Parts: sequence; C-alpha cells; structure tokens
Amino acid sequence: MKDPRISAIGKGLRRRGRLMAQAVSPPRRRFDAVPAPRPGAAPYAAPPAPRLVESPVFVLSSVRSGSTLLRVLLNSHSRIRAPHEMHLRTLHVQLSRSFSVDAMRALQLDREELEHLLWDRVLHLELTRSGKEVIVDKTPPNTLVWPRLHRCWPGARRIVLLRHPGAVVASLTARRTDPDHAAIRAEVLGYAEKLEEARHAPDAHVISYEELTTAPERVTRGVCDYLGVPWEPGMLDYGSKDHGAFRPQLGDWSDTIRSGRIHTARPAAPDTELPPRLRELARAWGYTEGT
Repeated sequence: MKDPRISAIGKGLRRRGRLMAQAVSPPRRRFDAVPAPRPGAAPYAAPPAPRLVESPVFVLSSVRSGSTLLRVLLNSHSRIRAPHEMHLRTLHVQLSRSFSVDAMRALQLDREELEHLLWDRVLHLELTRSGKEVIVDKTPPNTLVWPRLHRCWPGARRIVLLRHPGAVVASLTARRTDPDHAAIRAEVLGYAEKLEEARHAPDAHVISYEELTTAPERVTRGVCDYLGVPWEPGMLDYGSKDHGAFRPQLGDWSDTIRSGRIHTARPAAPDTELPPRLRELARAWGYTEGT
C-alpha cells in the first residue's frame, strides 16, 4: 500500500510542475484578434495626442512615377532626411483583450490613435538619428490613404508627384512577368483618383516627373522653397551620397536610379491603351496625347 504522505507529495510536485510550465509557456492567445465592442458601448474616437514630428513631408505619387529619384535628390540635402519607403500604414496596433479597449479609452486613446503615435515615433526616431531637420516619406501606397495621414498629422506637407498615366501603365507592364493589362490599368486608375484628390488639397505642392528630369534645378528649387530650406546644388549630384540599400519593396532598384544620374523620363507611347477616365485625368494634369 502506498504511503498517503508520499502520494500527497507527488501530487503537489506534479501540480507545481504544471504551474511552472504554464509560467514558462503560457497558453496561447490570439493576440491578433480585435475584441468585439461591448454591447451597448458608444463609439469612441480619441482626440489627437501631441506629435513629436509636427510637420512631416509625404511624397504622394503612383508607383513607377519617379518618387525614388525625388527621394535621393531630397536626401542629398544637408537638412532633409528622405529614407527608403517606410510603409507606415502597414504598422498596426492590436488591442488583444476586451479590457484593453477600456484601459486605453481611460487614457483618451483608441487603436487608430495608438497607431498614429507609433507612426510618429518611427518618423521622429529616424529624423533624430539622421541629425537633420525635415523628414520625407515617399512610399507610393501612402497616396491611397493620404486622408488618414492628414488626420494623423494635420500639419503635414504634401508633394504631389504626377506622371503621365500612359507612361506609368507602360512602365508597370514592362516590369511584370505575364502582366494582367486590365489589372494594371485599374491599379493606375486607383492611384490617379487619389492623386486628383490630393492635388486639390490646401497647400499641396504639385510637380511632375517629366519636369523633374528635364529641369531638375528649377523643380528642386521650388520644392526647397515649399519646405522652407535653401536650395543646395549638391542635391543634383545624388550619386555621390549614400542613400542606403536599393531593394524591392523599399523603392526603385533599377540600373537607372543606381547610375547616380538624372535620366529624362520616357514619354507615354501614343498607342498605350487607357480607359476614358485615365485619359481625362491626364488632360486635367496638363498632358496632351503622347506626351
């Protein structure tokens, strides 16, 4: 017969072992799940918190529109930091427990404002590390969410970089294996519609890729005036500066941008098929057929 004292000790050790195991490896929770609002809870929108960077600069453009060239020209300025594409909109905050929402609300925060604080901190950290005064983010998909960027930073500045939609369609088509032409035209149209909104926003500074490559000094002087910094001739010699890695998803990595020289933008081919709305927007932006 087992000694009951030994049996009790064994049970205690096993229980202690389970508790220790749980402490080391707690049960998995779905931290990516967004808690459902409590029944009857009123919607809550947090007020904007103070920003570390009050007036960041966003280059709004379609993909394949010369934003990497503009980035490296600006980054060559002694007072402007323009890093690789930052993709802030993909950085999210998850409130994984039901009481997390209440805890943040008591601090006058919600999930969107927490994400805004995260984005602002990332910009501030990069700007501080650079030792410069102005930070520019040129991630093209920012164009699709530019109203939210404005909610995050009411004092943000916007450089709207246009390119002939036909040239954008041709560039995307050339870069993709087995391209889906209808999907490409739809993608370019999506960017174009948001650019049309953004270029009419107050205080937007509108330039074109074609002008940037044919008159780089005049265009960059205008951008510097907009940003409140003096123009520097060294901006045009971007190849002599270190701009970090050129990699997919972080910007243009083609031989053209790696050359360190400004190349004239390729014009839109007159036979490029565009839907009527894209042709309408091209005319509104000052482009004529084939330019």
